[in-house]
Amino acid sequence: MDEALLTTLRIHNPWLEEPGAQKELLRARLPGRYIPRTARLVLEPGRAEMVVGPRQAGKSTWILESLSHLPDPVLILQAEEPRIRELCRSPARAVSELAPVLAHDTIILLEEVQHLDDAPLFIKGLVDIDRTRRIIVTGSSSFQLGGRTRESLAGRARRTRLLPLGLGEVSAELDAGLPAALRQVRLLEMWDRLQVQGGYPEPWTSDEPHRLLYYLVEAFVLRDASDLNTIERPSAFRKLLELASADTSNLVNLSSWASLAGVSRNTAARYMDIAEQAHVLHMLAPFAGGRRAEITSTPKVFFVDPGLRNALFAGFVPLATRPDRGALWECTLFSEVLKHLGLLDEILFWRAKSGAEVDFVVRRDRKLLCLEAKAGAMRAPRIGRAARSFVSAYEPVCLGVINRSLRHDTRVGDTPVMFRRPWEIAELLALLDS
Repeated sequence: MDEALLTTLRIHNPWLEEPGAQKELLRARLPGRYIPRTARLVLEPGRAEMVVGPRQAGKSTWILESLSHLPDPVLILQAEEPRIRELCRSPARAVSELAPVLAHDTIILLEEVQHLDDAPLFIKGLVDIDRTRRIIVTGSSSFQLGGRTRESLAGRARRTRLLPLGLGEVSAELDAGLPAALRQVRLLEMWDRLQVQGGYPEPWTSDEPHRLLYYLVEAFVLRDASDLNTIERPSAFRKLLELASADTSNLVNLSSWASLAGVSRNTAARYMDIAEQAHVLHMLAPFAGGRRAEITSTPKVFFVDPGLRNALFAGFVPLATRPDRGALWECTLFSEVLKHLGLLDEILFWRAKSGAEVDFVVRRDRKLLCLEAKAGAMRAPRIGRAARSFVSAYEPVCLGVINRSLRHDTRVGDTPVMFRRPWEIAELLALLDS
């Protein structure tokens, strides 16, 4: 093993010189205030666990905390390091050069794999060389990496998506002995904070969350996107993100965005695809079942984290004085639902050409769940004509109305209608499994 490689490995794996201290050294890398995640790390021999999600969402922290409970040795390979990228040009070469520091039960953690030229091909080779090896891979961009390789990882990898903190995770810190009424007040306060600040772990636990979110936009969203992709005009990329943030929860007018940003429509589409692959925003496709005159192609835009959206547009003023309260409620509901869904689930919206609209349609296999976002407090159940029309046409397992105050059950025909508060979203999504 050459000296440059050994030096790099020692920096990222100080326990190589003191194996008995691995647990303590891993835990020393955790933040002073760690909020446990609901996801569980699954390690299987002969299969890579691929953890995807936005930068700074807590992927590495979650993995290190999970590994600190295991007795097995760990080897971290940081793909941002030039020597590690050189090593990872060939799986066989990597295994050969790492042999002096690899035991048969060593868990390999390959960080920020989007920096590799042919990441899927390398991961496939690493798995195939040793089918007993447990491997974890992290990345803040799609593992297709802009189409650099079409190599399939079918049967060799399992994906877990880790997004910023959700309400269920931050609320776990509440005292279990709180009276129900006070607990509801605290949950609403947390939900309102998520709407303005979002759920990125470091800002959430910081005394200066807004400064950190502005830094996140500059240092990670814009810089990383420019470094890893062909973005000829970073200023136009930023302008497009600002336009998307201003239009959050609305139909996308890509031609208008392109004109305002001073780029072609094709360039605007490519830049937005880069932002989506980086888990910054999501183009929500319309649900089209064919039983009504429906919008079938124009998407809506949502940000994966409302705090990041607010750092790009509108800032962090309190909810009470914001003109975008409805859009923020809808964006935060989208973010919360996304955190509960599997990678094969779909989240869509429905809109008839007449203008009738349902905020979200969640599809799992052949089952549909219809969700409406109501930002205001509700004292009595109200079901809009659009929701009734969708329920009549498509018979979802449930119509859920997410609001601040009302918990109530009723029906539209044979379809249950459940009015629930934001912390009860999981109750509705569980109906897709029944």
